[in-house]
Amino acid sequence: MRIDIITVAPELLESPFNHSMIKRAIDKGLAEVHLQDLRNYGLGNYRQIDDYQYGGGAGMVLMIEPIATCIEKLLAEREYDEVIYMTPDAKTLTQPVSNALSLKKQILILTGHYKGVDQRIRDKYITMEISIGDYVLTGGELAAAVLCDSVIRLIPEVLGDETSALTDSFQDNLLSPPVYTRPAIFQGMKVPDILLSGNFPKIETWRSEKALERTQQLRPDLLDE
Repeated sequence: MRIDIITVAPELLESPFNHSMIKRAIDKGLAEVHLQDLRNYGLGNYRQIDDYQYGGGAGMVLMIEPIATCIEKLLAEREYDEVIYMTPDAKTLTQPVSNALSLKKQILILTGHYKGVDQRIRDKYITMEISIGDYVLTGGELAAAVLCDSVIRLIPEVLGDETSALTDSFQDNLLSPPVYTRPAIFQGMKVPDILLSGNFPKIETWRSEKALERTQQLRPDLLDE
């Protein structure tokens, strides 16, 4: 999988892709992440990328020309399965969305900044808009990192145990059951006997029941879906 990210602050994205599972995926050639610095496409001697918004109002807006030039260049080089805009006014990222995106070969992500991007960019180029929650960040870089992490970890061979992702929360619209490790007793608190029994069919039944129980208590909205 190849992911290109258009950003005004590429330095914010250097660390997330140089650690943990994402770095492993990149090192193994399972994923590529390329940061496209929007300022390289800025206008004039000062590489301008933002301007005041028409109609007045506080906050600057990313200009249409630098973004369009950058996107057009990338589109001329390869065909993207999705051109995604990270924005708080979109539908919230869900596990099924990440599952679907993990099957794609090439994705282009545009990160917003300031008050966002010129609407005409969204109208002409964007095929999917994603939010990571009902709140606003300084820019879309961290949101893009969240999206990439949620997608890349699903690529086969990225996780040491490929079945691990299948038991994550939200994969089946349920939260994960509680998990335990050694020691079996800590300050009087015991691991449930069923998990020490070695009876794996009964353990799986217990986990399913606990997953349903936790979902009913903490996220009953998932059961409605």
